[in-house]
Amino acid sequence: MIQYNKYAIGRVIRQIRKEHGLSQEVCSGLAGIARSHLAMIETGAKQPNFKTIWHIANALEIPPHQLVLYIEEAAKKQAHSDEKE
Repeated sequence: MIQYNKYAIGRVIRQIRKEHGLSQEVCSGLAGIARSHLAMIETGAKQPNFKTIWHIANALEIPPHQLVLYIEEAAKKQAHSDEKE
């Protein structure tokens, strides 16, 4: 079972956003959310609901299920590295 990890969500979104060359301002505008909201998601201060994940995925031009898969992979890696410590 994969544990929910709000920090993995933020890291993945930030990484993909930067890979696409988007600022928080542009990405949040495309997603229809406030820049401050996106910033809080990226730092793990806010937990996005699925509708927000969907809008962010569309802004990043990837299918929502792909974004969720990336988040799952990041959460698994984090859990695995936490186990080693």
